[in-house]
Amino acid sequence: MNEQFGKEYKLCSQKIIDTIFIEKKSVKAYPFVLSYLELPLPNSSPFQITVSVPKRIFKKAHDRNRIKRLMRECIRKNKLNLEPFLVDNKKQVALFMIYTAREELTIELLQKKTKQLFKQLIDELSKDTKN
Repeated sequence: MNEQFGKEYKLCSQKIIDTIFIEKKSVKAYPFVLSYLELPLPNSSPFQITVSVPKRIFKKAHDRNRIKRLMRECIRKNKLNLEPFLVDNKKQVALFMIYTAREELTIELLQKKTKQLFKQLIDELSKDTKN
């Protein structure tokens, strides 16, 4: 598996995004909340994700864009923890990741929390598989 984070990993469908919030399944690891939905995606990637930073907390667009860039980098680096699980279990997941902190945190902390978040997601998905 490679560490690229191309177009096939980006969730753009408004219909799928709305469905994620209707289902209301999520995992939390401060400063992130990850809402997810298990469903067949239109392409062959194991997951698609959208990142979000609230305008209410970060008023300036350049601050929001920087945090989103850091979040995408953390996902790119840590997706190797999530992808093999999804491929082995033949699952596809749509993800929506929200940044909830009131200040910009360091990239090292964000990396650690992203890894923790993906581990929690794997645990939740494996619980759903057993049931």
